[in-house]
Amino acid sequence: MTTTDAVVIGSGPNGLVAANLLVDAGWSVVVLEEQETAGGAVRSDSSVAPGYVHDTFSSFYPLAAGSPTIRGLHLEEHGLEWVQAPSVVGHSFPDGRWGVLHRDRGETAAGLEAQAAGDGDAWLALCDTWDRVGDDVIRCLLSPFPPVRGGAGLAGRVLRPGGLELLREMIMPARALTERLFNGEAARMLVAGNAAHADISLESPGSAAMGLLLVLLGQTVGFPVPRGGAGELSGAMVRRLESKGGQVLLGEKAEGVRVDGGRAVAVRTVSREIPVGRAVLADVSAPALYGGLVPWDDLPTRLRHRMSRFEWDPSTVKVDWALNGPVPWEGAPEKEPGTVHIGDSLDDMTLTGSQVAAGLVPERPFMLVGQMGVADASRVPERGEALWAYTHVPQQVRGDAAAGHEGVRPVHGTWDEGDLDAMAQRLEERIESRAPGFRDRITARRVLGPHQLESMDRNLVGGAINGGTANLQQQLIFRPVAGSGRPETPVKGLYLASASAHPGGGVHGACGANAARAALWHHKTRTLWRRS
Repeated sequence: MTTTDAVVIGSGPNGLVAANLLVDAGWSVVVLEEQETAGGAVRSDSSVAPGYVHDTFSSFYPLAAGSPTIRGLHLEEHGLEWVQAPSVVGHSFPDGRWGVLHRDRGETAAGLEAQAAGDGDAWLALCDTWDRVGDDVIRCLLSPFPPVRGGAGLAGRVLRPGGLELLREMIMPARALTERLFNGEAARMLVAGNAAHADISLESPGSAAMGLLLVLLGQTVGFPVPRGGAGELSGAMVRRLESKGGQVLLGEKAEGVRVDGGRAVAVRTVSREIPVGRAVLADVSAPALYGGLVPWDDLPTRLRHRMSRFEWDPSTVKVDWALNGPVPWEGAPEKEPGTVHIGDSLDDMTLTGSQVAAGLVPERPFMLVGQMGVADASRVPERGEALWAYTHVPQQVRGDAAAGHEGVRPVHGTWDEGDLDAMAQRLEERIESRAPGFRDRITARRVLGPHQLESMDRNLVGGAINGGTANLQQQLIFRPVAGSGRPETPVKGLYLASASAHPGGGVHGACGANAARAALWHHKTRTLWRRS
């Protein structure tokens, strides 16, 4: 096969962002995708029920809307249309109360103030700080670490009034931060619920980062979804790439990277070997790359030792439902949120997280719920709803926190049909407690456990959705192993472009962008060196 400048392994959002940046620089690019559909964990289908579009994995994209890289691709010119639910996020409490994040900060503040005096002003003060430094904080978080180029200037901008304090708050434990900032449960749980999108305990340093980032992005850009399904975001990136001469080869599994003289020179698939002139960018998990696509004989011994300590984030169970009517939420907000969190209290969330950390399937799981028909009416029949919910479970199940409880079917951790059905019933009971009559509206259901998620996207190992734990011991210069933090690998011309690289999980494209820019930079310096 003709030599191509770059091969990108994997067509998830990071891989497609990387490929687009490389074709923009004039490189020839081939993307290899082992599945028959591009997109990685950004896909959608109608397999739950005819007329209903469900997102197979991720759904809401505040990080994409806030990402300078994805905004810079101008995907709207390639068919992408963002749409929003009437409100952004709602937290449902057992007594029918709600905490609601609205698009309008004044409306959010008024609702929080009504539940706890002082919380409205505290919310507006947080938003004012974000107005001053938010864009710079995002650039700082999404840039390679350590910031070799431009770091000093970026740090100077983040030190604007309030910036340093905001960064300090982001590295705090979410519980300590929310209890310091707010008086009432509604504001606290809005932040804590969003913090639970990562796998850091609410009592651990750094857990506030995801919570603050998501609520403040939600307050500025919302939680948008692509009209027609998550797959439309991937489709727009593919169309943009192909319009500029890039190729996406579906059903083409990468079997290995050939290394010659310490440099990546080709990628092998089942049917061919593709010679590479400049770079290989791997949108695969770190364990799939090191000792997988690249054999240990081509890698330093110290890397093998460090990779033995790599930690995955927890597993996931996701349920999709087709409903013949809207969810009958008790005390439903007038402006319906697209995203709903279900958790009783901070203590309840701490207990659930502790159970997962101890290897126990939670008795009363914290749930993230998506009302896709509320956000995008084009995905459902009239008055129908395409609902999903997911929750975290242990990678290695040691027991069930609900074992022995009357009327509760135990989960054994084999994640066979019986386990998935029992877990789905547990999630349905949680929703039913907040929305009496919910079960009567179910017309179809799909349950995706750890095995199914991994079979549909090999980066979701054991149902892990963030490419490895987000805890501090595996972030920044420790991602994916100590001494990393950047997309470069020990093999010249080979770059880690997945969520296993800094800054980690989320549909922001930063892992792929960082890898692409590193490849461009190294090629440029190599070319200049040859000419000198």
